[in-house]
Formats: sequence, C-alpha cells, structure tokens
Amino acid sequence: MKAGVFGSAYNREKQALVKRLFEKLSAMGADVFVDRDFHSFLTDTLDFNPVIAGVLDGDIFDLDLALSVGGDGTFLKTASRINRQRIPILGINTGRLGFLADIGSQELDDTLDEIFKNYYRTEERTLLRMSTEDRLFAGYDYALNEVAVLKRDTSAMITIHASVDDDFLTSYQADGLIVATPTGSTAYSMSVNGPILVPQSRSLILSPVAPHSLNVRPLVIPDTSVITLTIESRNEYILVAIDGRSEIIPSGVLLTISKADYTTSIIKRHNHTFYKTLRDKLMWGADARFTTH
Repeated sequence: MKAGVFGSAYNREKQALVKRLFEKLSAMGADVFVDRDFHSFLTDTLDFNPVIAGVLDGDIFDLDLALSVGGDGTFLKTASRINRQRIPILGINTGRLGFLADIGSQELDDTLDEIFKNYYRTEERTLLRMSTEDRLFAGYDYALNEVAVLKRDTSAMITIHASVDDDFLTSYQADGLIVATPTGSTAYSMSVNGPILVPQSRSLILSPVAPHSLNVRPLVIPDTSVITLTIESRNEYILVAIDGRSEIIPSGVLLTISKADYTTSIIKRHNHTFYKTLRDKLMWGADARFTTH
C-alpha cells in the first residue's frame, strides 16, 4: 500500500504520536511518501528523519490513501492538494475539536489495522466552486467547507445581492455571507447559528454574518442551485475566503458559486457515525451539573 502523509507544523508534545504513525506504517510494510513541506518541517525543525519511500512534489500523486496529520485546517489543505484525484483521506487529529480529523491517538493503531485489512468505509463529500469572470481568485477555488464573502474594514457593513438559479433572493446587509456545504455546516456556518446538516444531505446553506435585520435567517437550498452574488461596499474591495484561503477582490464583481464536478473521499471507521461525532465533539447530552472542577 502506498500512503502519503500530509501535515502542518505542530507542538513537540505531539511528536510521540507522529513517530508512532511512521513506525506503524513501516511495520505494516507500507510505502510511505511525505509531502515536501511537512518533510522539511520534520527534518529541519524537529530533527526527525522517518524512513520513507520518497517525498511528494507537484500535484499528481500515485497513492492508495492520504493521511492528514493535524486539525481540520490541515485536512482542508490536504484535500486541496489531493484535488480531484481519487485518493481517500484519513484525518488524524493532533488538534482539539476535529470533525474532519477525527482519529485520535488512542484509535490510531486500530484504525490503521482496519484500513490495511480493507475494513473501512468512505464518504463522498460535496465541494463548492467559486468563480468570477476574470478568475480574480488566484488560488485553488474549490471549497470543502465554505465560501465566505466578508467586509474588509471593521465598521461599515456590506450589501450582498443574492440570487439562486437567476431568481433574486434578497439583499443581505451584513458583515458577510457564508455559503456552506453539509461538511461545512459544523464549521464557520455553525458559529453564526447556521443549521447542522448530515454529510449526505444534498443541500447548501446560506448563512449571513451579523445581519442588520433580525428577521434574516440562514437558508437551506438544494445543492443543484447556482448562487450568484454581487456586493456593494463603501470600501473598494471585499474579502473572499475559500476554506480559509483568502483573496482581496474588487467589490461589484459578480461571484458565482455552485457544486463542484467532483467530490472529496473521506475514510471513516465503521463505528464512527456522524451522530456519534456530534455527541462526542459538541458534548450533546452532557450535563454540566455533574461536571467536576
């Protein structure tokens, strides 16, 4: 099996987990490849030189699976590197919450054993694509979580004219607007009181950020919809963030957001259901009255 390891800089207290990952992969006879930037961090910063088959450069990888070591932000970066290649991704959590990177240190060995026995499932997750006429967003313009249109300054709100399938919806007066996938429903959208959707929902969410009108609420629409946005602002520019990768673009530009023509494949253990993740990560059902201090 060819396994690619992708990651971000981490604190030294996570070193034992990362070393155990490489030792486990080696013991299982995997051909291990490491992303160039992560390999440089391991060798140059931490003086750790794992035994590997090679370093990953460029954008095309011959891998059976990708291992994302870090938090959900690292997982999003890994997904952008994998792009439309049919390589499933496993998220190994060295952070805190972790909806995408949901394999903790105590589960690492059992999870890898299951994967090498081909005992796992994959979930296909919807992505969004954001486009402009002159491709003003210079980087990777696909989102696993969300596309966020936001004001640049700290005072004046912006006006976002939104249409769905060429049918005018409304003009949001707000600090911004988030267009989220079901995967992104537990990310930025949730922080502005957007609804939580199960990953298999064929829907998208429009969640305003700090709307001026109290009767404006998040809206769920079919994922076949094409969303167009134009923005008015006192500032000449606005901020567009795609899974945290941001660009400053001129206000007044027409933004088109629609479902991508490919999906991201995520590896899940059979005992990891979305509802269990909600209970564990959001502490649903926990009673603060019985919390010890």
